[in-house]
Amino acid sequence: MLCAIYKSSKKEGAYLYIPKKDDFSQVPDALMQMFGKPTMVMMIKLDGRQLATVDIEKVKQSLESEGFFLQLPPPPKNLLEEYKEQKKARQQSEEE
Repeated sequence: MLCAIYKSSKKEGAYLYIPKKDDFSQVPDALMQMFGKPTMVMMIKLDGRQLATVDIEKVKQSLESEGFFLQLPPPPKNLLEEYKEQKKARQQSEEE
């Protein structure tokens, strides 16, 4: 199975996978407005391949059922919460 991958001009780290190059007919208009002007990244063959940040089976399933797959970036780390947890763990280990 081949698919085309496009990056978003509006949302950094967002990628849209579609089964046919430049055929956005299955992508909802609201999603295309949020996504902005798509920029072609590459065409890839999905069979026998792994992707770095998404499950290839989810991509294939979404392409077959929905006609597209939207990959969003992971949520940003909450550095303050991470710091608080580390500080709490240090205090607990010092008390022991």
